[in-house]
Amino acid sequence: MRFTPLGLVAAAMLPLSGCMIVDNSGDRIVAGAPGRSVAQVETLPASELAALIASGQVVLIDVRTPDEYEGGRIASALNAPVQTFDAAAIPRDATRETILYCRSSGRSKRAADMLAAEWGTKVRHLEGGVLAWQDGGLELEMPTGD
Repeated sequence: MRFTPLGLVAAAMLPLSGCMIVDNSGDRIVAGAPGRSVAQVETLPASELAALIASGQVVLIDVRTPDEYEGGRIASALNAPVQTFDAAAIPRDATRETILYCRSSGRSKRAADMLAAEWGTKVRHLEGGVLAWQDGGLELEMPTGD
């Protein structure tokens, strides 16, 4: 990661300001309030997410629209559409990691940025979204009729 001279000044001020900057590569660097860890967003592959789900170590948030969610979702996922996503309303589970996903990982990246900024921690989202999940031979859960 390279900073311009102005970027170096901004980076030095981050711990004091609680703000966010974007470096020349487009990577976001988010700093929370003093005493909070630096937040970041990372992706994880479908195979790793599948293993975490199988072991019960994840809270899965689908940020697609309700119609997309009802059309097929990863098992155990909750729906919090990015259009109305409120990071402050997402409950934290101290024993499980919260991971986000969408169709192709664009919307989940935006939601993960918001959640990381709110929580001041690392937040991961599914690399390639539902498309990568299915390309990896993993199945979606279809809703059952009530």
